[in-house]
Amino acid sequence: MKNFFYKTGWRFGLVLVAWLSLLSAGCGPGKNQVEKVGAAGSGWLNNEFLLKAEPGNVIDVVAARKSEADVDELTVRGRIGGSLEPWVENRAAFSLVDASIKACSDGTPEGEACSCDTPWDYCCKTDELKGAVLLVKFVDQDGKVVKQDARELFGIRELQQVVVRGAAQRDSSGNLTILARKMFVHR
Repeated sequence: MKNFFYKTGWRFGLVLVAWLSLLSAGCGPGKNQVEKVGAAGSGWLNNEFLLKAEPGNVIDVVAARKSEADVDELTVRGRIGGSLEPWVENRAAFSLVDASIKACSDGTPEGEACSCDTPWDYCCKTDELKGAVLLVKFVDQDGKVVKQDARELFGIRELQQVVVRGAAQRDSSGNLTILARKMFVHR
């Protein structure tokens, strides 16, 4: 290395060493840092959609579905799930199930859990799901659904209990969607 500096000039050698050091370090987050974006204790804590404390005036999914009209602000509590894939791919959206419905992993009155690989789909409670599920979509200032996976954006997972606040909209079939602007996540 000494001969290299001697032949090429010490300034060029220092610039080359500095450049190689920067190149090997990379200019962005490493693979492990990217994977941690949604993990507890990382960037999701500063998310503009997340509340630090659970809001008041909370109702359950079943009560929200029984409401007659669309409202500008509704705060609903539930658990993420209701189907094999409760997430909307590449969107900040997911299905929310009434917290009173037990997931397959919660066990039976006899204390035994069913042997379901995907307890968040409530496969043991399909009859109870009717009228106990709604869709949550996080929207920006223009009312458009945020184009980022909810799991990455918020660090959430299936069966996690959350409280969402937003406008309630009902479609012609009677399905309820919360156009959410805020969420509290039970950790």
